[in-house]
Amino acid sequence: MPRERILVTGAGWITPLGHDLDTVWQALLRGESGIGPITRFDASHYPTRFAAEVRGFDFREHVRHPERHVGIGRHTGFLLAAARQAWAQAKLDDAAHAADGAAVGAYLGAGEGTQDLDNFLAAGLTGLDADAGAVNAETFCREALARFDADAEVAQECNMPLSQLALELEIGGPTSNCLTACAASTQAIGEAAATLRRGDAGAMVAGGAHTMIHPLGITGFNRLTALSTRNDAAATASRPFSADRDGFVMGEGAGVLILETESHARGRGLDDGDFLGEIAGFGSTADAYRITDIQPHGRGAADAIRQALDEAGLPPCGIDWIAAHGTGTQENDGIETKAIKAVFGDDPAAVPPVSSVKSMMGHLIAAAGVTQAIAALLAIRDGVLPPTANLNTPDPALDLDYIANSARDLREEGGAGGCGAVLSNSFGFGGQNDTLVIRRA
Repeated sequence: MPRERILVTGAGWITPLGHDLDTVWQALLRGESGIGPITRFDASHYPTRFAAEVRGFDFREHVRHPERHVGIGRHTGFLLAAARQAWAQAKLDDAAHAADGAAVGAYLGAGEGTQDLDNFLAAGLTGLDADAGAVNAETFCREALARFDADAEVAQECNMPLSQLALELEIGGPTSNCLTACAASTQAIGEAAATLRRGDAGAMVAGGAHTMIHPLGITGFNRLTALSTRNDAAATASRPFSADRDGFVMGEGAGVLILETESHARGRGLDDGDFLGEIAGFGSTADAYRITDIQPHGRGAADAIRQALDEAGLPPCGIDWIAAHGTGTQENDGIETKAIKAVFGDDPAAVPPVSSVKSMMGHLIAAAGVTQAIAALLAIRDGVLPPTANLNTPDPALDLDYIANSARDLREEGGAGGCGAVLSNSFGFGGQNDTLVIRRA
């Protein structure tokens, strides 16, 4: 018996390039940059002083029930806004849904919130016994109790975006959250699709949210030498697959998809014109190599790609675009290219075009995968592929077609052809590899 298709009926995102689907999509196709100086805190003494921030955003303008979300974290606000966009596009109505809330679940790849760093450090310094070279726990706890805000502390937990999402949309079905670093929201989409195929829900809200644009986030990746330090050219600092790439650019944001079984979607009156695409395949592996390094031959990544293609029932030649993880670090871009070649072959002509939206919106960490998935859906809709921006110095060791600097229109004269299937890669820090195949519905 053929398995039921998992269809995408709604999508929404909040990114450094804008707060709605088409604004962000058109900015990507134009190769615009969402990267600029860090304004969230004083980064003047940091090796990296820029990031891709979400600007001009107030979650209360996007949700129906702001009173339910007092004290939420910034990333949770991104998520709620993205979810409301997707919910509306999917033609899901709150009142009708509330009668059968258990039919809808959620699976997120959401990261931790922003720490209340000033008060945390103040409490630590107050409790510091310099002579003993240790922090007095009793003094620290007393000072922390006086300084910390309970809501802000709870808002840091990784499960809170999921909890607030359930409150906003009154979701009563199965709910889960994973945090597999940069692969998290791709994993969430793949596992949400599996939840639907098991029959545990009729629809799933899937995606992720994250912000690490705070002192500890920037400090940590600077100490790992993973961030670009091109402070004199911040807007063009994210340079995936370029010979002069020097690290990724931190971004923030959220993305959400509404996934439904075909029978559930058609049962509530949707038809072919309402379907954005199909989640056709999912692959997931672990490198089992090192905490900070990718397996140097890309074996785990290649296996995840193969799994996704196998589940979709597609040969490699059936893919029209590879939405690359493409972070802009020397290690990632080289190894991802090796992984792609391991599946598609060494002949560059046999490999479909590859590009990275991180060149424009930065790296959204846990939310990176879902933003790629949305870009894949829009590429399928419009038949146009976004470029890899800032690719002005080709790396002779990387010989694939990375769609340098200008979007590529795949439509033939008269509107025929286009983009039918996309492979979207997400490779998480620590060796988590997740890949989706998304195709036209």
